[in-house]
Amino acid sequence: MIKKEVNHWAVQIEDLVKNFGAFTAVDRVSLQVKKGEIFGFLGPNGAGKSTTIRMLCGILAPTSGRGLVGGFDIYRETEKIKQNIGYMSQKFSLYEDLTVEENIDFYSGIYCLPREIRTDRKEWALRMAGLQERRTSLTNTLAGGWKQRLALGCAILHEPSILFLDEPTSGVDPLSRRRFWTLIYEMAGRGITIFVTTHYMDEAEYCDRLALIYRGKIIALGTPAELKKEYMPEAVWELETEYLVESLSLLKEQVGAIHESPLREVAVFGNTLHLVAPKGADLGTSLPSLLAGKGIPIRRLEQIDPSLEDVFVSLVEEKDRERL
Repeated sequence: MIKKEVNHWAVQIEDLVKNFGAFTAVDRVSLQVKKGEIFGFLGPNGAGKSTTIRMLCGILAPTSGRGLVGGFDIYRETEKIKQNIGYMSQKFSLYEDLTVEENIDFYSGIYCLPREIRTDRKEWALRMAGLQERRTSLTNTLAGGWKQRLALGCAILHEPSILFLDEPTSGVDPLSRRRFWTLIYEMAGRGITIFVTTHYMDEAEYCDRLALIYRGKIIALGTPAELKKEYMPEAVWELETEYLVESLSLLKEQVGAIHESPLREVAVFGNTLHLVAPKGADLGTSLPSLLAGKGIPIRRLEQIDPSLEDVFVSLVEEKDRERL
């Protein structure tokens, strides 16, 4: 049972469930987030990330389960939760037909900021977003990365202790994503708890801890290093060849052929293939001859450290096999 007391947890949820009719979007999710932590909620589209975050923000009522956000109950104290958190939704939530400055003024009113501090907070938001020179520009004229920073500034005008970011970098360029994460680190350095949902594996590496969610269930929880160690007990090899599609097709046929091949999984990773095999299996000896027999030359084949994407793909495929 979750106890409502002053402690080092910013978020505590236990057996959280959300049903939409017969469909279970969130299935008995339990986790805790430390104060001042960057906590990542990682999963594919439709996994239950946004539904969970909306319940934690007091926007959506849970079907069952228990939870505290900032010490406030997610059933009975939703208005207090909203007053003490910042929330940046997946879809751009500002008003396109208002200027940059007018959007900030509007959210200052929404958060009931005292009039005597509104000017200072607005100037802070403009500096943080780098929009001092565009304060009178219509928001719909801004590029995606600038809109993103403006939305973040508006979300934290009231200096919340917990910030929920739902797919905050979806649809923006890699450079804007990197700059956005610099801002996240700066906020975490000031003691703000960051709860961020993402499906970008590189962003997940930036988090202090991660929960991997799939089909509404938490399938792994820990630091990036812990997930790679605990949930990737097998070895990962990387294959580079100009015949990527042909190699993928051929090696997929080997997966599961236990007596003929040690391969467990094969997945495309950029312009290479990642191959999963038991530790100790020497793919460097067996694969070149197999591929050469089909006229496929190898540029490079070596064992590598697993990435979070390797871990996630491995876990998802394991869960899908369990459903068969």
